Amino acid sequence: MKLDLILNELSLQNHAPDEQIARQWMSGFIKTIKAVKAQGLKVDLRTKEDFHTTILAPNYPLRRWLNDHEVDQVERSFVKVLATKTPFSTEIKNLEIQEIENNVGSSEFWYQGEQAIGLGVAYMLDAIALSLLSEQCWDCSCLKIELRQLDENGEIIHDIVEIIHASCSKHVQEHGTWIKKRILTGVSDGVDLWNRREELFPNLEFCDAVSKQLQNIRAGQLELQTVVKALFELQNCCQTWNTGSFSVKEHPIEESVESEATLNKYSKERTFRCPDGKERLFERHVKLRLCNWRIHFFPEKPGKVNVGYVGRHLPTVKYRT
Repeated sequence: MKLDLILNELSLQNHAPDEQIARQWMSGFIKTIKAVKAQGLKVDLRTKEDFHTTILAPNYPLRRWLNDHEVDQVERSFVKVLATKTPFSTEIKNLEIQEIENNVGSSEFWYQGEQAIGLGVAYMLDAIALSLLSEQCWDCSCLKIELRQLDENGEIIHDIVEIIHASCSKHVQEHGTWIKKRILTGVSDGVDLWNRREELFPNLEFCDAVSKQLQNIRAGQLELQTVVKALFELQNCCQTWNTGSFSVKEHPIEESVESEATLNKYSKERTFRCPDGKERLFERHVKLRLCNWRIHFFPEKPGKVNVGYVGRHLPTVKYRT
């Protein structure tokens, strides 16, 4: 399985006092990446476009480090081969990530008062954020960052979200359980997701219309991990639903129910044929704000939830698209 490692550019802001310390930082950074690979993963390091112009110490940019004969040749070659996929949005075909890089769009991520592009991308892709151990604040296995988003009314929503982070081998070891789960449950693209739906989500029944919707999701597309995470949360909710009405409380899911006005006008767009041949109205849905997608679902009975639609926001009386 392949996993993206996202460089936290904020960890490059403070320069090392001298070249020797810079070499130590880079050596630790490489050991962290190798620790991830040792978990049985293939990795891609994603960085900002100007990564190779990074100043590690006074008069010591990364380009000099790459040609510094006092640095182990194996380490220099390792970075040259690894750091080839730039910028963050390369091969990640989603406008939202490109907009975050360009400081525009509907989502912004902040850490201790500074805009955090790499940490934000790591959150959106459910990837590991990597830092150079240049400051004490990066010596932790998880980071909490602020997510600012525009809601449907144009109001700014502030949330605190947590991301997987590493700046040394010890942090990677702490994520061992998370990494093993990603290996077992990770999907390469929408086709893989659809083919493994019964294995990954045994309590969810997918309507025929969802087949094309999922299989159209490409590898590296932002929506892939966002949808997978939401489906797993629905699965977890359904798995523990034994009696009473279905609820997503106590789970990290944002649910909404369509208004009466929207259902009066657009109920047809929310009516889907279920695997048992019956057509049902799917008025409940999970909001995927990061990509403005929705997952419409219908709780049929304890232990069984139908998924009728996965895709962009369906029309409402307030928003036609």
